[in-house]
Amino acid sequence: MYVLTNCTIYTGENILTHHAVVVDGNRIDRIVPTNLIPTDLPVYDLQGHDLTAGFIDIQLYGGQTGFFVRDLSIESLEEMVSTHQQDGTAAIIPTLYSTSRERILKAIEVTKAYIASGKTGVLGLHIEGPFINPEKRGAHSATQVRIPTETELEEIIEQSQGLLTLMTIAPEVWPPQLLARLQNSHIQLSMGHTNATYQQAKAFLGSGISMATHLYNAMRPFESREPGVVSAIWDTPTVHASIIADGHHCDSATIRIAKQLMGNRLFLISDATLAKIEPQRFVFEDFTANYDGHRLLNDDGKLAGSAITLLDAVRFCVQTVGLSKEEVFRMASTYPAQVVGVGERFGKIKAGYAATFAVLDDQQRLVSFFRLNDLKP
Repeated sequence: MYVLTNCTIYTGENILTHHAVVVDGNRIDRIVPTNLIPTDLPVYDLQGHDLTAGFIDIQLYGGQTGFFVRDLSIESLEEMVSTHQQDGTAAIIPTLYSTSRERILKAIEVTKAYIASGKTGVLGLHIEGPFINPEKRGAHSATQVRIPTETELEEIIEQSQGLLTLMTIAPEVWPPQLLARLQNSHIQLSMGHTNATYQQAKAFLGSGISMATHLYNAMRPFESREPGVVSAIWDTPTVHASIIADGHHCDSATIRIAKQLMGNRLFLISDATLAKIEPQRFVFEDFTANYDGHRLLNDDGKLAGSAITLLDAVRFCVQTVGLSKEEVFRMASTYPAQVVGVGERFGKIKAGYAATFAVLDDQQRLVSFFRLNDLKP
């Protein structure tokens, strides 16, 4: 056991000063006033920095070198986890862009094997496409975007049983009977890469789809006479949406407006194709991404994911968008954990929760990170 003290604690529910966190192995034991710190435990002075729960990133494709859809290996997942932990992300959901049936099934197998081995840092798998609208495919491969067959869908549902599985779809292109089958499965659905009208989107979001993928991007926009998918998301109180705060996918004003409209329904993702990289060209199959040191564009000039971590998104939201630190920390930890159903274990500094912490300075730079399996800071 050990104690973390001399910090401002952002618990995910409130802000505490003059308190300390007592950690027992991989779990938070309790939070106590500083005058009640146990005298028989090691005490770590955090020098007045901010302490928040480790971040949860539910949409990212790679680390510095690992790229999961290409590698389909436990080693690739380990590298992704390691890369993003360097910036305070405690757990990830590796994501597949539109790819073949064989790669989807192999990714399910590898993710299950990683988790079964006892390794930490991976919560499940996010299948983003290929069952999306080709009109809003973005940088996804035109040769891979498709409607699932009944056989393919059943294989994915069967093979992913027991795995936390997300799937981004454009429901308007699905045959009704297949969509109904998917909605009755264990797979959590997110609406994205969609050209649905406002009325279509409202109907889908009101019948079992509770999440939307990267708000504003790759979806029918808000217009005065056709409010589109964006407005349907704003206008459905049960729906949560991810957003990419990298300074390229969304203007800071659009993030601020969405936050005002959606409150705790808006959360952060990195959408990282790769992260912590130098300028380079990346090619896999017919997916291309050219990084100029700021953004990733494919050969058609379309954004091809990001090159950020969640810490970059946190910093952008605080320093450029103008949101409060307390709320931004929740957008990167508490809310995504709740959305994918692990909010009783991750995303808060609270007794019984996972002992994963990011220590940040006043410029939202990482000072230190505590992860599961750490015996000490």
